[in-house]
Amino acid sequence: MPRRHYLTFLALLTFPFLQDHVIYLHRVTLTWFQDVNVPEQWGFLRNQVTPFHLTTPDGETLHANEPAGLCHDIKDRLAFRLLKDHPDAQLVIYLHGAAGTLGSGWRPQSYRAISAAAPSVHILAIDYRGFGPSTGWPSEAGLLTDALTLANFAMNTAGIPPERIVIFAQSLGTAVSISLAHHLALQSPPTLFAGIVLVAPFADVELLTETYRIAGTIPLLSPVAYFPKSLASFNRFIISKWPSKDKFAALIRHCEHLKLAQRENDYDIPWMYSEIVFWHAVNATRDREASLSFEELESEKERQKLALGAGGWEMEWRGRGGVVREQIVKHGLHDRIMSYPIVSLAIARAFHSQDWE
Repeated sequence: MPRRHYLTFLALLTFPFLQDHVIYLHRVTLTWFQDVNVPEQWGFLRNQVTPFHLTTPDGETLHANEPAGLCHDIKDRLAFRLLKDHPDAQLVIYLHGAAGTLGSGWRPQSYRAISAAAPSVHILAIDYRGFGPSTGWPSEAGLLTDALTLANFAMNTAGIPPERIVIFAQSLGTAVSISLAHHLALQSPPTLFAGIVLVAPFADVELLTETYRIAGTIPLLSPVAYFPKSLASFNRFIISKWPSKDKFAALIRHCEHLKLAQRENDYDIPWMYSEIVFWHAVNATRDREASLSFEELESEKERQKLALGAGGWEMEWRGRGGVVREQIVKHGLHDRIMSYPIVSLAIARAFHSQDWE
């Protein structure tokens, strides 16, 4: 890309409207000319998935799915009654990444993989505001409101207690899920879920933009990263911060079971960001005077991590408050990994964490 074009691109990114398009990619639906209320297009049986609407406290209408046509009152559907009335029902709150809709990419395959793990597992997923048919415009505060709306529906309308709920999220959704769990954990009394499973998390938007390439091609700020002062100046224009590493560290003091997973050659979000998030989480389980440097933790991981051969490796850290696990796999693209057994197994372990300890 010619220098003048790139500089023009950077200047445009200082405008919040265009910045939101780049961060959230919400207009890149990937389901163009398809009716997202017809889940049979993605291989589901008739009535296996129930699309419905949720209304947020600030008046936005969210498109939602319960993988288990358009239903305006989900409470009238059999799938909802099975979720609400079954004493052993378990629920996965599914928060997807940037771009696309509930029906795009590998998301339908991941619903099937998760729900196939056990007949009692249900899934609730939403398109955030501004995504797909949902109304509104995405923002950091807005997406948290959307996630809270879904969680409140699950707990208060469907009547599923939080100890039977696992949060699953990928990419951008990991920031939303961490913000959701952090918000609820700090309430009085706190609301704590059975566990959280994160695929391809990132530390915060400022760090992510240093390496992120749109569609794996167009760099955001990686050329600017060679000039720290220029990078710091540009970062002041970033509206959506998503400080996941800090909120995740605070959350680990409350949540008993957290899992990070990523592929080594993730071209969208480098797996090093999982390492950074894990490092902050580990130190949150230790006294401040006993905190580890990043290099010290890496040395500790070399001694303790479980080698899985061609499957990668896994590291488990037990500390004050709970268990945090990191698993790095060698195969599976940024999105495809969501449909892999590693995710289904991680969710099962979160639901049955006491049985696995």
